[in-house]
Amino acid sequence: MDTTSIEGNAKINLTLDILGKRPDGFHEVAMVMQEIDLHDTLVLTRREDERITLTIDVPQLRADEKNLAWRAAKAIREATGLRQGVDIALTKRIPIAAGLAGGSTDAAAVLRGMNKLFGLGLPMEELCDIGAQLGSDIPFCIRGGTMLATGRGEVLRRLKDLPETWVVLAKPPVGVSTAWAYQHYDADGAERHPDNAAVEQAIAAGDRNRVASLLCNVLESVTIKEYAVISAYKQLMLEHGALASMMSGSGPTVFGLTDTEDRAREIASCLQTATEAKAFVARTTAGRA
Repeated sequence: MDTTSIEGNAKINLTLDILGKRPDGFHEVAMVMQEIDLHDTLVLTRREDERITLTIDVPQLRADEKNLAWRAAKAIREATGLRQGVDIALTKRIPIAAGLAGGSTDAAAVLRGMNKLFGLGLPMEELCDIGAQLGSDIPFCIRGGTMLATGRGEVLRRLKDLPETWVVLAKPPVGVSTAWAYQHYDADGAERHPDNAAVEQAIAAGDRNRVASLLCNVLESVTIKEYAVISAYKQLMLEHGALASMMSGSGPTVFGLTDTEDRAREIASCLQTATEAKAFVARTTAGRA
């Protein structure tokens, strides 16, 4: 096998709580993360020399050693002693700087794809260890599904799969830096904090409506102050029948949960007509082993 194609799925946060600043400079978090089937596609081709090349269909993205996907290829080569290189062709569908882990999921896909392409036989735990050195969301993007993430986001515990739920996403025409959002977070500014135990119980019971009622992201208190459009998108989704609506991650993407594909597509159509948003429709996905 000289080539393999692999998908890197986006994520949304059903909850996001910040518990404090860690000695290593990262923030201690507790969040329920959910994989969705909005995805980038990566085609990996083995090289006989040791070069790593990356091509991307989005010109404004760097396609060199600064890119997480390129760095992931280097990291797995160093971890395994692999002497062969790889050509990576990346087709982007996940919006950039959107709170959907687009860069992290591409890195995760490279790790999974190279493990398969070169027959490295690394267990998922080892792939996650390599990924965690590159970014806090990468282990989740490797494993997918529905998980409670703690530590700086790399400590994962598998939850029962969320009942299949349709998700409509709206990305405003702005980008938000994750580092900026965390740096400006003030615990006193968050009106409420997530009840992760209650969310886990609702997921275990298969109660989609209860899960929807418990959505909570403390970083909304930061990003909405800067971008009021996030509140407007949330309100529009609710007015058009979403079970609940919230900002994902550090934003600015807003998502709404629905119980039918038709409702999700109606909301997406409304957003594209009435706002400057890029709208997407996706489904929740189950995790890998």
